[in-house]
Order: sequence, then structure tokens, then C-alpha cells
Amino acid sequence: MTDGRALDALDVALLAALEDHPRAGVLELSRLVGVARGTVSARLRRLEDAGVITGYGPDVDVRAAGFGVQAFVTLEIAQGAIDDVRRDLEGIPGVLEAHATTGSGDVLCRVAASSHEALQQTLVHLNRSSAVVRSTSVVALSQLVPWRTLPLLRSEAAADAGRSGTGRPTGG
Repeated sequence: MTDGRALDALDVALLAALEDHPRAGVLELSRLVGVARGTVSARLRRLEDAGVITGYGPDVDVRAAGFGVQAFVTLEIAQGAIDDVRRDLEGIPGVLEAHATTGSGDVLCRVAASSHEALQQTLVHLNRSSAVVRSTSVVALSQLVPWRTLPLLRSEAAADAGRSGTGRPTGG
């Protein structure tokens, strides 16, 4: 976590239980993972304080919400204009996320729209930013692997369990 400690098997089990049962309370989570309620509360608080758990809001499927056209847009921006482009991107509702990147482009954006016409308007809006020099977009046809974190977390927890010699979660 932020102090250099990796997630252990209990942390990953709690995160998996939360993913499978997002409305579960502390008591239900303690039953699901087989540890005391106080342990669950302490672990959740530690995961929140470390920034591992960032919220408990609903996961929204933008396609099901009426925004079935998605695209990835690579932006080449003017030198030193990252703050300007961030501000401009935050002002465009169709921009779901944006990342500063290495490679041929400077920023990679994921955008969503209700139709191809609406996508075109979002792209036009992106290109109106004075910070954007050039943009390239590709339309996403389907999602092959949805956003996920548990396989990665489980792989590290399993590797750490093998190194500890016990394979049992530590702390509480």
C-alpha cells in the first residue's frame, strides 16, 4: 500500500467480497471472509486511509445508460499545456477519463456518446481546445476485458503468501 506494504490475502478477500456483494455491511463481510467484525472494520479503514478503496458508489455501465458509442482519443498537445488540456477535458461531459501518456501522443482519453453524431460533436469539442495540436480517435467496437483489479491483486497476494512461509493473513 502507500507505506510500501503489499495487500495480503485478507485484504484481497475483503475486496473480492465487496466486489461480489457491494451492498454487504461489515457483519456480512466478516461472515463471508471468516474473520471478526472488528478485523473487517479495521482492514476496511486501513484500505480507505491508504487510498486503495476510493469509494462505494455504484458502478455505472454507460452503455446501459444510453451512451453506447465509445472511443479512445489520442491527443498531441502543445508543449507545457498539460494543465490547460486537463481543464478543457474536465469541461467536456463525454470525457470519461484521460491519462497523460508516453509515446506518439501526450494524452489518451476514453469518451462516450449516445450516437455517432454525438461522438462527432465531442471530438469537435476536444479539438477546440487551444492546447490540442492534433487528435486521433478509434471507435471501440466491443469490450473484451472489462475493468478489473482482482486478478492482479490476487497474483501479488499469492506471491507474498508464498514468501511469508505461512500463507496466512497477518495483522488485524
